[in-house]
Amino acid sequence: MNRTVSLRVRLTAIILLPLMTLAVVAGLWQLNNARQTAADVFDRSLLSAALAVANDVAISGGDALLPRTRDILSSTSGGPVFYHVYAPDGVIVAGYATPPVGIPRTEEEAVAPTYFDAIYQGQAVSGVRVQNRTEVDGFAGIFTTTVWQNRTVRTAFVRQLVLRSLITISVLIASLAFIVWFGVRLGLRPLIDLEEAIEQRTGDELKAIQRAVPQEVEGIVQTLNRLFAQVSRSMTAQSEFIANAAHQLRNPIAGVLALAEAVTTAPDADAARMRAQDLLTAARETAELSQKLLLLERAEAISPLSAQAPLVLDQCLRQWNDALQDEMPDDVILSLTVQPGLPPLMADATMLREAVVNLVRNACQHGGSSLSQIAVSAARQGNRIALSVADDGRGLDADEVGKALERFTQVAETSSSGLGLSIVQAIVHGHGGSFDLTPQAKGLRATLVLPLPRV
Repeated sequence: MNRTVSLRVRLTAIILLPLMTLAVVAGLWQLNNARQTAADVFDRSLLSAALAVANDVAISGGDALLPRTRDILSSTSGGPVFYHVYAPDGVIVAGYATPPVGIPRTEEEAVAPTYFDAIYQGQAVSGVRVQNRTEVDGFAGIFTTTVWQNRTVRTAFVRQLVLRSLITISVLIASLAFIVWFGVRLGLRPLIDLEEAIEQRTGDELKAIQRAVPQEVEGIVQTLNRLFAQVSRSMTAQSEFIANAAHQLRNPIAGVLALAEAVTTAPDADAARMRAQDLLTAARETAELSQKLLLLERAEAISPLSAQAPLVLDQCLRQWNDALQDEMPDDVILSLTVQPGLPPLMADATMLREAVVNLVRNACQHGGSSLSQIAVSAARQGNRIALSVADDGRGLDADEVGKALERFTQVAETSSSGLGLSIVQAIVHGHGGSFDLTPQAKGLRATLVLPLPRV
């Protein structure tokens, strides 16, 4: 038996994989959110620093910055901030002489702050440029204040935010995985109990499972109970069949042995020939009974799933009818009527032929002296096909129908095995159909109703 992933692992994976996907999406969203948050926080900090520098330059004339402003520049958002202030004529008033490379150009007097990414001494920086009209040492005009900061500070801030989020998400997923793993184990406990109940069944004891089970496995338990019942019935039927077969074969075999001994003790050649003829007849009857028993066993092994070969009933019936014509007594007419356009059946052609042949031979053997006609017909009835064999012989009384279907039972005293109709019934039931014997005003009608394949 091929092993597959355990149900516990499958259920855990089915639950956790979507959560892992959501976790990845949440992580990506948090990364983007952290970047936006960092940009907003650092841009506001840089703008505050730029306004503070511009204010101090206007007050001190560029000579000094207030201590509060120096504190802002030294550790704004976790890192130092660089700055410089240009006068309207381009002369540096305060700050670092070398500005970043790549600051975008602005209008002569920009009202809104200008944020930028540039390069300062070979390192990536982010900053803001603010222009305002003021007067320093009697010189009035537009002064430009620029502040910038290394981007590694922002990157570290983003990394820290994302790492905290990932740790939180990972802890939640790990906790949830732990809960799901053991939760699924507890949830599958009824299946383990069911396994224990099944293990208690043996070949000799296949009683139905009666214990309470979850709603999700009720169908499995019902199917198992049906299977147990079918197997029990099959085992019982097989035991009965073996017992009946042994009983039925005991007498013919004993007769064959007795006749064989009689041949060896015959007083003369003529007596030996007569006893040998009787021995041959008895051996043929015993062989026929053995073949019938084997045929019955094969018929009972048929199932709708095993009978999967397409069969064109029209053609088959004509072939079977032609072959049976040679067996008909001179005063008996065998006729065939088939409705045109019958769809193909899914059936075992060999076994279905045995059913038809058995019915025709049964009519010949038990029809009596009044038998003159046997009519075989086939017609469609909805999603089924009805195959009938009717004769005008002695027929059966209503109370004899059940007896006629019993194994090894004969309604009239004949040399038959009493298995013909039982074989027919087993073949029809194996194909998922039904078999019916109907006494008529004159004769008997045997009807096989076979299902058509689903389209």
